[in-house]
Amino acid sequence: MYQALYRKWRPQTFADVIGQQHITDTLRAQLKSGRLSHAYLFTGTRGTGKTTCAKILARAVNCERPVNGDPCNECMACRGILDGSVLDVTEIDAASNNGVDNIRDLRDETRYTPAQVRKRVFIIDEVHMLSIGAFNALLKTLEEPPEHVLFILATTELHKVPATILSRCQRFDFRRIGAEDIARRLLDVAAGEDIALTEGAARLIARLADGAMRDALSMLDRAAAAGAVDEQTVITALGVLGQDDGMHLAESFKAGDLAAAIALLDEAYNAGRDLAAVFDQMLGLIRDALLVKTSKTDVSALISPAYSVKTLQKLCDGLSASTLIAWSRVIGGVLERMRSAANRRVEAELCAVRLCSLGAEDYDSLGGRVEALEEKIKNGVPVQVAPRAAAPARGMDAPLSPKDEDPPPPPDDSDAPPWPGEAQRQTGDAPAKAAPPGADTAAAPVDWPHWPRLLESLTGKINTGAHTNLKLSARGIMEDGALVILCEDGITAMLARAEPTIKVIREQAAALAGAPVKVKVREAGDDPVHGKNTAVDELIGRAKAFDIQVKEL
Repeated sequence: MYQALYRKWRPQTFADVIGQQHITDTLRAQLKSGRLSHAYLFTGTRGTGKTTCAKILARAVNCERPVNGDPCNECMACRGILDGSVLDVTEIDAASNNGVDNIRDLRDETRYTPAQVRKRVFIIDEVHMLSIGAFNALLKTLEEPPEHVLFILATTELHKVPATILSRCQRFDFRRIGAEDIARRLLDVAAGEDIALTEGAARLIARLADGAMRDALSMLDRAAAAGAVDEQTVITALGVLGQDDGMHLAESFKAGDLAAAIALLDEAYNAGRDLAAVFDQMLGLIRDALLVKTSKTDVSALISPAYSVKTLQKLCDGLSASTLIAWSRVIGGVLERMRSAANRRVEAELCAVRLCSLGAEDYDSLGGRVEALEEKIKNGVPVQVAPRAAAPARGMDAPLSPKDEDPPPPPDDSDAPPWPGEAQRQTGDAPAKAAPPGADTAAAPVDWPHWPRLLESLTGKINTGAHTNLKLSARGIMEDGALVILCEDGITAMLARAEPTIKVIREQAAALAGAPVKVKVREAGDDPVHGKNTAVDELIGRAKAFDIQVKEL
C-alpha cells in the first residue's frame, strides 16, 4: 500500500530533523546527561517537526542502546514504539479528547508503571483544544507526575494555553524551516524516490510551503503523480501563479496597463487557479520588492528564492516604497473581502482596477503620495495629462491687463445715478452692458501659454510637494479672462490654494504676463461658473467710480 511521502520520510533521529538544530541539540544534551524534564511543551507553526521530535524523544528515553542521545531504532523498545505495539507510549489527539473525563482517565493511567519500557510517555497533540475544566484536571498531575511518566505537549496556538500549564513545562519554540533547507530536503527525497525533480521546482515548492516541511512533501507528492517535476508541472498541479506570470502582473500594475492585468487574471482563472492565492503570492512579491527598495544592505538572504535581487530592482525602478505599501493595503483589503464574496473574479478584477490607478486615498499619507510622484519624475515614467480643450475662435495669447479683470464703471451722466437695473425698470429697456441675445457669456477655456514657464519659475519658491503635484496633476487654462489652475485631484487643489503658495503663483504669473493676473484653483469635475452677474458688476463699477475700495472674492 502506498504511503504518503511526509509519513514515509518522517525523521527517525534528531540528526534527521532539519531547521530545528537549536532544539535537537538541547534535547540530545539532556538525554546524554540524564537531566530530563518531567513535561515538555513544543510550540510552533504546522509542519515544523513538533510531533516528530516528540516521537523521537519518546523512543530516546526508552532506547536500550542510545547513540549520542539519538534512539538506535533497532532495539525491542524502539521497534515496538515505531510499530505501535508498545502501549506505554500513548499519543492523544486533544481536539477529539478535550473533555474533563478524558483527562481524568489519563490521570488514572499515570498511576501504573510501564509494562514493556522504562517510562510511560503521553504525547498530547493540539493541547490548546482542551477545555478549561480539562486543563484544570491536568494541572496537579502535570506539576508532580510519577517518576515513570513523561508528558510531551504540542500546540500551534500557544496563546490559548493557560499560563498555569506553561509554567509547569519546559518550552521549546519551533521555527519556520528556511526555504533553502526545504529545497535541499526535497531534492534528497526525490532522489530516494526516483523522482526527476528540478532545482527550480524544488525552490518553488519550498517558497509555497511557507516554512512547513510537511506541506512541501505533500506538494511534491501531488506534483510527482504526473512523472517528472519541473516548475511548469508544479504550477499546473498546485494551481499557483508562475514566477514570470507574477512579475508580468506586477509590471502591468506598475505601468497602469489594466487590459494586460485583466488578461493575466483571466488566464489564471481559466487555468483553475485560486485568485485569492494569486494575490497572496503578489503580497510575497511586494514584500521582497520592499526589502530591495528600502534596505541599504544586501538582502539576498532575506528575500524569496523565487526572484533574484536584479529582477526585483528592475521592478522597483519607478516605484516608490509608498506605492508598494499602497499595493499591499489594496490587496490585503480584497483578500479580506474574498472570504465572503459571491464572485471572487469580480473582486479580483476590481482590485486590478485600483492597483492600475491608485488614488490619493490609497496612500498612508500625503507625504507618501508626494514620494510616489517624485519617484515618477526621477525615473521618467510617463504621466497621463488631461486632454487639451479646443482653441477658441478668438486669440487669447495677449497678456491680461487690469481693465480685463474689472468691468469699466458706467458713465456718470447724472448727479444721482440710479441703482443697478433701475433704468431698466423705469424704461423697460435692457441694460447697456447686457450681452446680446444668443452670445456666449463665457469664453471657451484654452491652455495658458505661460504655464510651462510658470512651473519652472516656481522651482524653489513653493513647497516641493505642492510643486511636484502641480507638475504632474494640474494644468493652466484661460477662462473668463482669468488663469484657472485645473487640478486632477483634491490634494493638488488643496496644496495650490494654501498660503503662501497661491500668493507666489499670483506674483509669478503677473511677472510672466506683464500685468496683474486673476488666479483661480479648481478641481477637475467641478463645474465652472459661466456668465456674469450684471447687477453685481455694475454695483462694483459704480463703487470704484466713487473711489470706494472693493475686495473681490
